[in-house]
Amino acid sequence: MHNDFVVAGPGDDPAGIKGLSSASEAFDHIAESAAPFVSRGDDSGTNMKELDIWEDAGINPRGKGWYFETGEKMGDTLIAADRKRAYTLTDAGTFINYKSRIELKLIFKGDTVLRNRYSVIAVNPDRFPHVRYREAMDFIAFVTSAEGQKIIADYRNKGVGLFYPDAVPSVVEDVRCAESKK
Repeated sequence: MHNDFVVAGPGDDPAGIKGLSSASEAFDHIAESAAPFVSRGDDSGTNMKELDIWEDAGINPRGKGWYFETGEKMGDTLIAADRKRAYTLTDAGTFINYKSRIELKLIFKGDTVLRNRYSVIAVNPDRFPHVRYREAMDFIAFVTSAEGQKIIADYRNKGVGLFYPDAVPSVVEDVRCAESKK
């Protein structure tokens, strides 16, 4: 399954990133305008994705006066970005959860580089004999089954689907068709 990262920021979009075509272009505009950016700075998957985008843009933001690291979880980082009227990279689900507590707006989304993939894999029982391999395989079979993929597709927060199933093509296509009709 996957969900998406988005860039949240001040509604007036001081860096002018709304409508740009790529995340690296958006980050370039943020750096060029020296608009505040708040990073998790915690080596999480979100932080690694953010650093990859900076690298794609050819920018090292660390040490710049407009770049701040919280070392905190995503919710705390969103609150910090809100207080600073700054941009931040967040997963869409956390943004939805915090939307009523912050003034930040969803400013940039849609670049395929912002896709946040989740995978499931069983560890090798030959290398780790204490693992419950059979149960892991049963879980994988369930998550990738039509039933498991439908549960993923139907999971919503505040009326918004948070995850997109990727394992069963027919379910994935049904979700995409339903999303496009909205």
